[in-house]
Amino acid sequence: MRLTKLSQLLIIGSFGFMAMTVQAQSAGTMATVNGVPIPQSRLDLMVKASGAQGQEDGPELRKALRENLITEEILAQEAIKKGMDRDPDVIAQLEIARQAALIRALQADYIKNNAVGEDTLKREYEMLKVQMGDKEYKARHILVENESEARDIIANLKRSGDFAKIAAEKSIDEGSKMSGGELNWSPSAAYVRPFAEALSKLQKGQLTDAPVQTSFGWHVIELIDTRPMDVPPYEEVKQNIQQRVLQREFAAYVQELRGKAKVE
Repeated sequence: MRLTKLSQLLIIGSFGFMAMTVQAQSAGTMATVNGVPIPQSRLDLMVKASGAQGQEDGPELRKALRENLITEEILAQEAIKKGMDRDPDVIAQLEIARQAALIRALQADYIKNNAVGEDTLKREYEMLKVQMGDKEYKARHILVENESEARDIIANLKRSGDFAKIAAEKSIDEGSKMSGGELNWSPSAAYVRPFAEALSKLQKGQLTDAPVQTSFGWHVIELIDTRPMDVPPYEEVKQNIQQRVLQREFAAYVQELRGKAKVE
């Protein structure tokens, strides 16, 4: 039901395509399997990819990767012997893998040639601060599938019903029902709009008079407390903001390409 807190919002779509794309530069042969050479560049590529995942380069890592590549080459050769390289499904999978590699290369090229200026990053940061507001909310809710049930729950609560018990019994939000419907401290912008608007109008300890409809269902919301928003400093989130801006700009670039493409 929640979207994101500030730090999560800044990491939204942390630009997955920025996962490392590397250029293989090393020459030479790593090993030869049944007369087929495995280029050293392939091992170097795997080492760099492992490093991007936090593994430290060293003899043990290189040995393990080398053995894996040899095993994979043996298995690939056996598959070819059996004619599997001519199987339509395998051919389709190879084409998908080829396209994925080309797309990663295009994304890396876009990032390299479209640096985001400091002014743009700071404007984005200020915009995000405005979006998130200066306040965090501690709330709890009960989510059900239809309005009539939500209205019955509100009536029950106003007759001194136990919010936590009702949440555990009736809420369809699996992430909060067993904690009495409680949600983490979050700014209103971390929630879908109808929920956020309703939450921002409540006073501490107040319950919504009517159910709030969102794409998730019907919510009964109670505001537990508020506190000042703790905004991370610019330098702390600068890289994530850059990724956010690049992601948005690359999406626009994709739409531009689609607009120029002839699709029949």
